[in-house]
Order: sequence, then C-alpha cells, then structure tokens
Amino acid sequence: MQRPMEDIQNEVDFEKRALQTFNFQANNCIIYRDFLKLLNFDIKAVSNVLDIPFLPIQFFKSHKVVSNYNPIEQIFLSSGTTGDQSQHLVTDLAMYIESYKRGFAQFYGNIEDYIILALLPSYLEREGSSLIYMIADLIKKSNNEQSGFFLENTPKMIEIIKKAVKNDKKLLILGVSYALLDLVESHQFNLKGAIIMETGGMKGRRKEMIREELHAALTKGFGVDKIHSEYGMTELLSQGYSQGDGIFECPPWMKILIRDTEDPLSLVSNGKTGGVNVIDLANINSCSFIATQDLGKKFDNGTFEILGRFDNSDIRGCNLLIQ
Repeated sequence: MQRPMEDIQNEVDFEKRALQTFNFQANNCIIYRDFLKLLNFDIKAVSNVLDIPFLPIQFFKSHKVVSNYNPIEQIFLSSGTTGDQSQHLVTDLAMYIESYKRGFAQFYGNIEDYIILALLPSYLEREGSSLIYMIADLIKKSNNEQSGFFLENTPKMIEIIKKAVKNDKKLLILGVSYALLDLVESHQFNLKGAIIMETGGMKGRRKEMIREELHAALTKGFGVDKIHSEYGMTELLSQGYSQGDGIFECPPWMKILIRDTEDPLSLVSNGKTGGVNVIDLANINSCSFIATQDLGKKFDNGTFEILGRFDNSDIRGCNLLIQ
C-alpha cells in the first residue's frame, strides 16, 4: 500500500486513500475487525468515508490495536494510572516522525528557523509520552543549542527569551496551560511575532479555565495577539493546529467528523456540536478511524473547534468488546 501521507492533494485523493486504509484495517486489525462483526457491519457496503464506523478510543486501554505482526518499535502511553492508560503500539516509528515533521512544516515552515522552548513538566515526569517524543525531536531538528525543555520558569529560560527578542529570532514557546500561566504571572513579556502554543491541560495543578479566559490571560501576559494550540493524542500519529481563536486545521492526511452523541454511528451536520471522530491516515499500522471522548463542532471549510470532553467516562456504545 502507498504511504498514507503521499500525494493527497484534494478530497478525491483523501477519499480514495481512506477507503483503501479502511479495507486494509477491517481485515487486518483484529480488534477493529471484531468490532465491525459485532455491529453486524458489511465491510463491502462502504462506498465513501461517511459510511465507515469509528472504533471507540477506549479500546486502546483494553486491547492491542495493531494492523500487522511487525515488531513493536515504540509504545506510547497516555496519562493516567497504571491499568487505565491507553497504549499505542507503534510498529513504524518513521511514520510518526514523517507525520509530525510534515504537519509542522505545513503550518509553521522550516523547523530550523525556530528557537523552541518547551514547558511540559507534567509530561516529563512520566514515561511514554508521544508529545515529549515529538517535541524532543523537533528541538533536535531545530539545530539550535538554545532550544530545550524547561521543568519550570527558570532564569535561563527568561534569558533565552530576552536574547531571542533582542536578536529578532523566531521563538516558539510551547507548554501545558498551567506552566504557561505560571510563567506570565511571574514575568511580563512583549513577544510580538513569537508563537505561544498551549497543549491544554491544568493536570490538576490549577483550576480549569474556559479557553477564552485562558487565552486572554496568555495573550496579555506574553504580549501577543493570538495563542496557538496543538490537537493530538496518544492514540494518533498526526496533529491538528490552531493559529488562534481555538479554530483547528488538519494536515491533508487527517480529517475530523462529528458524530451524534446519542447515536455514535450517525454523523451530525457542520456547525452542530457532537463527539469528535478522527481519521488519521498516518495511523495505518494501528486504526485510522477513532471515536474520541472530545466534544466539538466542524465548520464548512473543514476547520473545527474542541469544546470539551464527555461528562461520562465511557463513550456510548463502546462497551461492546471491553471485558
């Protein structure tokens, strides 16, 4: 099969590749195949992307979601207690690297143009984070000795920021919400032109805030016009990016659909709130069709917004195979 990120120029290309991927995974991903059987779903009846059932993301906690018998090269783990973590068994790590490199370049250009400063303490404190893997590699690829991880708001980081501003260097400061807030509460910045990117999550360190409130505090504290965001998760190999106002875009090999919260096999029209389904064609060796626990809405131009999470811990209809 052709590598999933190659030569997707339009909707027709995406549809063709997605149907190829579905047929491959419906036959080769055991848990997805069993899920489709329990739905009494006819694989041959799929004629377009809208026909495809999405695997509830919970199965990554209870089953091995793989589509081949190749050796496992990397295991990515979600946050959470042992036994309640998702496991993404990656048999082609080069695919993940290619996906995030291409995705970053599409939205932000050449990685070597940036000094990357990462404030991700809660991720660094645990093993198996796919986000840490990605950022560590991007830091390395930035080829800048000042790029790096910071566990907290250190004098060294402040010095690097001031020097970057003075020398008119491109700056990307990326972090979890609470760490970015801690930074702007202790220092005031004027970083016009810098990219400030939050990856979400107070991680129990601070009171949760709605996006508008969080971004207002960060734009004021950093002295920027917009706050960027990254949308990704352990179970995926691709990311969406928001360059402001919480409106996300996907790379050409990734697409969002919105499902009915009461009927998980039905989709809702653009502009309506529902459960977020993700098609990630880079996830060819796992499952590319995942029903997440996020709530969101999609717009006519293909962009989308994340509005929150399901209140209940289980996605409706996902307990078909969980034992």
